[in-house]
Formats: sequence, structure tokens, C-alpha cells
Amino acid sequence: MNACPVNCSPQEFISHAKNGDFEQAVATITRNNPMGQTCGLICPDKFCMKACTRSRIDFAVNIPKVQATILENYRNPSAEAKAIRPNGRKVAVIGAGPAGLAAAAELGKQGYYVCLYEASDKIGGALNMIPDERLPYEVIAKDWSFIFNRDFITLYLTTKIGCPSDLFSQGFDGVIVATGEPNVTDLGIPGQEYAISYMEYLHHPSKYETKGRVAVIGGGNVAADCAFTAAANGAAQVEMFVRRRLADMRISQLEYLELLKREIDIMSMSSPEKIEKTADGYSLYIRKNRLTDSHWQPLANSTVELPGFSLIVTAIGSRADPKVNDERIIYAGDCKHGGSTIVEALASGRDAARLMESRLVMAAESKENPSMAGFLLSENLSIPPGLISLFHCRA
Repeated sequence: MNACPVNCSPQEFISHAKNGDFEQAVATITRNNPMGQTCGLICPDKFCMKACTRSRIDFAVNIPKVQATILENYRNPSAEAKAIRPNGRKVAVIGAGPAGLAAAAELGKQGYYVCLYEASDKIGGALNMIPDERLPYEVIAKDWSFIFNRDFITLYLTTKIGCPSDLFSQGFDGVIVATGEPNVTDLGIPGQEYAISYMEYLHHPSKYETKGRVAVIGGGNVAADCAFTAAANGAAQVEMFVRRRLADMRISQLEYLELLKREIDIMSMSSPEKIEKTADGYSLYIRKNRLTDSHWQPLANSTVELPGFSLIVTAIGSRADPKVNDERIIYAGDCKHGGSTIVEALASGRDAARLMESRLVMAAESKENPSMAGFLLSENLSIPPGLISLFHCRA
């Protein structure tokens, strides 16, 4: 359980499933993870599978796949529906990616009226950049349907919110910002304008010609998704350039094996130095790196020109926008922590909702008890759920 960012207990839900109690197995999964089927398809093997004790005998149980299978076959809207008493408070959630969806789901369970604002024309955020072969959009929509089944959540698509503070004039008690990382990290090299970002490519892959040779710069999950997408769209050859060692790539074992299966070349210890536009496409200049005292250093006289690329995609990270300093505004997901896995973003959104719940309950209590006035919870402090329930009973 401690290995899972959302604190899901594989031992518990697998035990329920083995005993034929699939309703309780579903309840165990969804208690902390509203997007359980989505996670089951894409969750990396560095969390629950790495902690699986079965691996001491032979190999780890594919826990994410078990989780996805249980939810696909046994999740029932009527079984999850329950009467929730509205608490009269209203919270805005900006961003309908993993963190925003998790925050909305958690707040809805607690009786908050939630307005969920999404700038694009569909929910999912970073989930929409994952190739359909790994994560069909129908799965995202199905998970969302269970969240939206609650009467307290209203979704507003194609609605961009400028300053979060402006929402307080509309009667919101709090705002959770979960807008992801909108600013892609530049390569910082000559000719970087000839490369396209992972965000642009994965959202609109059909716009780009990928029939020839494609370069992907980066060594994480997103870079792997860019490589998979290019290969699926007909690239003759896909090459990944990774600054570190193969062992340091931030991908799962299954993703690594899939890269090998698709004959995608991985050039480790390699960094780009320059991109040039040529008559037949683009030339990428690559230098080799070496590890010295835990630091990556360029290897002298190692730069080589690699010509003939039809497309160069960068996937080396992104950065968040500046934050508003207001106790009523809580940040969640990648816009708070930087780039993370989907399950970590879900955990961040859920925790942001619970922190918002704690702050609003304490604010209401302080109005009744002046001695508590001015007391606000920090992001490192939370109230036990039982104590929150006690406050609700007194309100």
C-alpha cells in the first residue's frame, strides 16, 4: 500500500477478488483512485510491482493489469452511487487533467459543489498525449463517467481561466489549480526552433510528416510515447537520444521492451548540440557524455553530424507558471511538483482536495470559535478524516 502514490492496497483488492467479492474489490480500488482503470493500463512498474513480494519467488504480479481488469468487468455505477449531503460550499477546479479530475472527484464525495474548468474541448489533459494503443480515450471517458455521475460536479469545457483569484468574486470558497506544466523546456541550442515539442506533437501527430527518419530527444515516458507515435504513423526509422545511461531512463521495463520490439534505436549518453535545416530535412549534431563524480560532462571532440531527419521532437521536460500566493488557492499535479507520472498527479489532486477540505472546515470552525481565528493549515499539516467529520457534525 505504501508503494502506491494513491495508497491503493493491491493485497486487499486482490484478496476480495479471489473470494469472489468483486464489489468490495472495486470499492477498495476507487476509494483513493477515481481513475483506476486508466491507471491500470499505464501505471509504471516502479511502484506496486516493484514492491510485490511475489518477485522474491519468481516474478511480480502484474498488479496494474489486475486492477484494470477488475474495474473493466465489475465496476457498477449504481453500486457506487450513494446519497451525499451537500455541505453548502463551492470550490473551483481549474484543469481537467489527472490532478483536476481527482480533486473534483474527492470534493464531490464530500458534498462540495465543484465547477471544473477545462481550457480545451475535452477532459484528460496529459492523458490525451498517451497513444490510443496504450490508453484508448474510451477508458478515460469511462472513468470520468463515474466521477461525473455525482450530482455536485459541473464541467465547463473550452473555458480558460486567467487569474485564479478572480473566481472568488463568483462566490467560490476555494480554488484548486491543476493546469499541468504549460511551458515546455527549450533545448537551449542553435536551431532549436526547427524542433517541435512533445506537447504539440502528441496532441496533433497527424499534422507532421513522419515517413522518414525521426529523432526524439529525451529519455522518459513522454519521449517513449513520442517514439511509439512516430513508429505507429509510419516513420521508417525512429531514434531516441538520451543524455544519461540506459539504466537511468525514466520508463518501465515493459516500455523498454516495447521500444526494442519496435526496433527503435536508443542512443544513450548523448546530448544535442545543434540543429541545422538542410535540403533533405534536418541535421542533428550530437555529442557524447561521460559520468564524472555523479555529474554528466561532455566528452571532448565527440560531436558528430547525423543528417536526414524529417522530424525532430523534444521531450526533455516543462515548467509551471508562477503561482498566486493566496491561502484559498491550492496547486496540484505537475503545476505544483513538476513533471510526474499520472498516478502521482492523481494522488496530488486528491491530496489537494483533502487539504482544501481541511482548510475550509477549520475556517468555518474559527468563525464559531474566535480563539481559532487566523489559524490556517499549511500544506504539510492535515486533519484526520474522523476529526473533519466531527467538525461537519458541529456545523
